[in-house]
Amino acid sequence: MTHRSVSRSMRGLRVPAAWLAGPLAGLLLLGGCATRDPQDPLEPYNRAMFGVNRQVDKIVLKPVAIGYRNVTPRLMRRGVTNFFGNLGDVWSTGNDFLQGHVTLGFDGIMRVGVNTVFGLFGLLDIATPMGLYRHPNDFGLTLARWGLGSGPYVVLPLLGPSDVRDAAGTAVGIVYSPLNSTSSNSGVRYSEVALDFINTRANLLSTTALLDQISLDPYVFTRDAYMQQRRSRVRATRDTGVLSTGPTDDSAEGGSGGDAEAPLAGDVPAAAASQASGN
Repeated sequence: MTHRSVSRSMRGLRVPAAWLAGPLAGLLLLGGCATRDPQDPLEPYNRAMFGVNRQVDKIVLKPVAIGYRNVTPRLMRRGVTNFFGNLGDVWSTGNDFLQGHVTLGFDGIMRVGVNTVFGLFGLLDIATPMGLYRHPNDFGLTLARWGLGSGPYVVLPLLGPSDVRDAAGTAVGIVYSPLNSTSSNSGVRYSEVALDFINTRANLLSTTALLDQISLDPYVFTRDAYMQQRRSRVRATRDTGVLSTGPTDDSAEGGSGGDAEAPLAGDVPAAAASQASGN
């Protein structure tokens, strides 16, 4: 039924004004909430790409992750998480130095060294119990450290929420990812990337399910959460470092005290993809 036909049908009804006050107030509030964010001028494109990412996750990534979780022992998943986390620590350490955070950089060198030598190339996280905690960093934050603005919000294919500055940082991270040096065989590297994606998605199944339940508009929730988180990290980067060092939440399944970030409300696991970008 069209808007006009509904209007014609309603003309003969006499409704007390008090009955309309509540619904009208609600519509006004919704109108105010729907105001476009000035940092999201690409919203039509972003919403379309957000939907594509959610469908890819629903049809491909999530079912594969569930199957992987069901057939892979928890201890093995923890080892996989630790291994890729150790590679991410290499990239984070490089960005610590690029940002001028020398103390954090040397802490990162110690953490990577301990886990690589004594932790079987990172399969075991020996460094965290020693007080050498993970502090994730990436090249997008390095660009922010030296004054580059974020630019508009943008949703990247497969990688999910970002902005123009972080998208550039992600591209640099993919090119210079420590994962590229693990093998000279491109097939092996692609398999490693796929394993990282699947393992991270499996670790975050409960998180994304919760986000889907609490979000009235998954797109807005994802965008606002991402932008708030990145602003917080940029402030920290410009002051003392990306994150205060200390024990991190080990609630994600398969976690090791690491910092794999949860994908936000239906995006594919940016944490897994960002193993190449250090995000």
